[in-house]
This record gives sequence, C-alpha cells and structure tokens, in this order.
Amino acid sequence: MTMPFANLPPILGQALAARGYAEPTPVQAAVLEPGAVGRDLVVSAQTGSGKTVAFGMAMATELLRADGTAEASAGPLALVIAPTRELALQVSRELVWLYGQAGVRVATCVGGMDPSKERRALRELPQIVVGTPGRLRDHLERGALDLAALRTIVLDEADEMLDMGFREDLEQILDATPDGRRTLLFSATMPAAITRLAQRYQRDALRISTVGDDRGHGDITYQAVTVSPAEIEHAVVNLLRFHEAETAMLFCATRENVRHLHATLRERGFAVVALSGEHSQSERNQALQALRDRRARVCVATDVAARGIDLPTLSLVIHVEIPRDAEVLQHRSGRTGRAGKKGTAVLIVPYPRRKRVESMLRGARIQAEWIDPPTLEAIRHNDRQRLLAALLEPAEFDDEDRALAARLMAERSAEDIAAALVRAHRAMMPQAEEITENTPAAQQADRQERHRAGFEDVVWFRLDIGRRQNADPRWILPLLCRRGHITRNEIGAIRISANETHFQIPRASADKFAAALSRTAGAEDGGDVTIERAPDTPREAARENRKAAGPARVHSAGPRGAGAGAGPRGPDSRPRPAGPGGPPRKAWPKKPHRKGPKGDRPA
Repeated sequence: MTMPFANLPPILGQALAARGYAEPTPVQAAVLEPGAVGRDLVVSAQTGSGKTVAFGMAMATELLRADGTAEASAGPLALVIAPTRELALQVSRELVWLYGQAGVRVATCVGGMDPSKERRALRELPQIVVGTPGRLRDHLERGALDLAALRTIVLDEADEMLDMGFREDLEQILDATPDGRRTLLFSATMPAAITRLAQRYQRDALRISTVGDDRGHGDITYQAVTVSPAEIEHAVVNLLRFHEAETAMLFCATRENVRHLHATLRERGFAVVALSGEHSQSERNQALQALRDRRARVCVATDVAARGIDLPTLSLVIHVEIPRDAEVLQHRSGRTGRAGKKGTAVLIVPYPRRKRVESMLRGARIQAEWIDPPTLEAIRHNDRQRLLAALLEPAEFDDEDRALAARLMAERSAEDIAAALVRAHRAMMPQAEEITENTPAAQQADRQERHRAGFEDVVWFRLDIGRRQNADPRWILPLLCRRGHITRNEIGAIRISANETHFQIPRASADKFAAALSRTAGAEDGGDVTIERAPDTPREAARENRKAAGPARVHSAGPRGAGAGAGPRGPDSRPRPAGPGGPPRKAWPKKPHRKGPKGDRPA
C-alpha cells in the first residue's frame, strides 16, 4: 500500500495525517512530482484548492535536514509574501501546524501590528517569514530583515498583489534576494503582468495549472434567489434560518452597508460579527476568533474578506449585493467548499438585475440554480427535522440530569415536557420573514411606482410650467409649501413634462390645499404661477408633450426628496419663480447677435 504523501519527509506526513489529510489535492500532488522538486514554479490554482499546504510542502527540501529536523541559519530560509493581512496570518497558521513538529519557527510581519515585536521576532532567526509587501519592505529598508540566506520565496495571490499596486514593493524585495533562490509564484489568474514578473525573476520555471474549464469550484453549489429590491434583508434572514449553517459569510459592497446589515441581524438575534476596511487589525482578529470559537456564526463583510480567510466550518456564502465581476464572485464564493468540503453560494438578485447576473454567471461558466427565497413553511420543516435529530441523538446523562428529569416527570406529563422543550428551542431562533410570492405578477407590481404610506388615495394638481421653463423640484417643492400652506410630507410624486408639472396631494388635504392656493394667488412670492387641480391624468398630459420633449421625469417629493436649492437661472420666454423666498423674475430680451469686426453692430 502506497502512502499518499510518500515524497514528503515523514514528520510532515504525520502532521498532515493529524489534520485529517487522507490524500493530496491536485495542486499538492503536482508540486510533489519528482520533476517539480527544486525548480521554480508558476502555479495556477483556484482559491480553496489547498495551495497554502502545497507551497508549504514544496519548501520542505530547503527547510529540513535529511532526518526531518529544521535547518539552522543566520536568517530566514523561506519568505512568503501575501497581499492582505488576513491571508498572511492564515498562511502563518497553516505553516505553524505543518512544520511545528520539525522545530521550524515562523514569524509574521503585517501592517497594523506592532513593528517592534516583529523586529524582535526576526532577531530570533526564524526559518520562515510570512508578511505583506509594504511591511516586509519596511523591515528590509531598516535592516531588520536579512535575506542573504534565503533559499525560497513564495508569491501567494500574485495577481492580487499587482492589482493592489504592490509591484514596486515586490520588485525591491525580489532584487534583495540571492540569485540562487527558488521562486514559487501562485496566482489564480495569469495576466500579462504576472508573465512578465515570472520571466524577470524566475529561471526555467515549471508551469502547473489545476484550473479546469469549469471555473466554478466543483465543491460549491451555486444558487440565485430573485427577490423584490425592498425584501433583500428579509431574504437574508430567511436564507440564514433555512440553512442554519455552522458558519455563514455575507458579502456587501460598502462599509456602510456592512454596518447596517450587521446591526439589523444582531437586533434580530443572530450571533454576528463584521469585517471591513474600517476595522483595526485587532478587531478583525477578534471577529475571526469568535467565528472559530463558535461564539459567532455569521460574518458580514466587504470584499476585503474575500481573500485569505479560511474558516473550516464555513458552509454558506451569501452575496447580499451582486459582485462587480466574475472574479469577485469566485473569490467570495471560494471562502466555502474548501479542502474537499461541500459549500453553498447564494446570490440575492433583485428582479431588475437578473439579466446582468445571468450574463456574469455565463462568463464565469457557473451553473446556478434559480430558486425562490425560502418560505416560512420550508424553514419550519427544516427546524423540525433539526430539532428531532438533536434530541434523538445518543447522549449520556449524569445523576443530576436524571434527578431533575424525574422531578419534572412528577409534575408534568411527558408530552408537556417535550412541548416545553420544543417551545424553548424555537424561542432561541430568530423569527423568519414572510416574503412576497415570487410570481410574474409580483415582479411586475414591484417594478411599478411605489407611493409612501398615506398616498394610496391622492388628487393630482398641475402647474403651468414645465421643463421648457426650467421647472425643478428644488424650487417647486418650497413654492408649493408656501402657496398651499402644507409641509413637504404632504406632497407626493412630482412629474415634470415639457410645458407643465403634475404633483400629488392626499385627498384628505386636497380641499385645504386648494383653498390656500386661491388665497395666495397673485402674491409676490411666486403668485403668478398657476396651480390648479389637474383636468386630466399626468399620463395623458405627458403623451401630449412626448413628441416635443420626450418622456416625463418623475421625482419624489417626500421628506428626503428635494433640497431647498435656488431656482433655475438663465433667460426664459416667460416669467418664472426665482426659487424659495424670491418673486418671479422678468424675462430679459435677448441681445442682438454681433456680426463682423468688434464694435460693428447690425442696424
């Protein structure tokens, strides 16, 4: 019987067996081939393919003696460069357990950490140094990092480092390394910049690629859930409750959205942490440790967490906001389905953006199942199955447990006790949401214009000015408030067409508004603008002007609708309001056009 890691020193094979590695992944097997030993390597491998352990195994010949113990040296023998702090810390953890039994010391140098502690760690002559480009360059320039004895350098996620602008840092570090060192370049993609870097700093490099035609990771199930844009958060809640994943990661596009969703889920009762660029390194470490310790089960993050975070229990990734491209989609999703484990990646897709997502999935060669958001009944069904499985699982009970159970049995029936247990279990679970049924009619209704509460029954009014007269909600809104003695909250949608403007007033306020208009007609403050009940609907009015000026624009005049900006400027064919607080201006006649030499005017 052949050993799965036969080409490795026995001490590393023992470490791998202790971590549950039964056989190498494709990229790990490739770097252990006899033809790859001792050579420079250019490796294309998807995230989650086990490449950290792969280059860790590839460095064994430069780090260990024949008896499997660590080589002694006056400086680091191996240097690993990663694009982000999270990835560098993750790589360090992997190398520590892989080489711990061999006595290899690992030092980590990343931005956001205490540089004086890092310098002390470097003075202890570790065999492996892992770090980010900027911090490593800083230590190199200060003389704290001596690369004279270096035998191997690894560039992990090289494409990402170049995208992040670390080219100059990488070149300075590489130029400071000995000529005879090995260079192992790992990159998910191979753009022209990576090829040029390999040609400059590698010698007779062996090209290894484990990226197949199916760019989506084989251990990840992709799903796409179509929802109303207003129900995205409800869909997130239901997906979390439906799957009840041991660890789930939710991706948003901005820090602000991470803060909002994190607060919402925490209020709903989820054990949740947040990761984004606004968090310090200490806060990030605490959040990740909470996930590893099972004190938190949900992580809301920006794309800063899409690379370099490895959580063994992560089985669910939810794209709360659509990724900007296929590469981001894959790196986000690649947080799950790692090291042979299964994972699920769910994209939440608002109805109007389905075509864009379908195009992205085609470009990434990912087959996604389009599904409806989980219903309340589906969530309850899963809850029942999970509860039954947990309660019927074999367990051992001590005397105190049995004594308390006997007391309960003496006072309540077994059915009542079981029902109380079920109720207590359900009380600990966040409440799921009722989501609108995903039907064509629902999608059509969602695309239609939405009104604020209180605008279900409205009366349309009109102004005798429109786009041609520079009508703008910024000064129309204050004008209506002054003339009609109402507040902004009492004005609904505003539709501006070519020569007139329509707006909504709740029917309950319409008579009061009309009476105020008659009293303020002729006032200095915009009183010459005619405001009256609309004789026709705005749709019909817009059709009359469409040929001349195109479709009407729709503006919301709610509390956040229009600011109190100044009125429009420029000559007009008729008087118009001057904006808030100002009387209508007169239309100035156009100056005659000059012709000929300066000073000559037509008669």
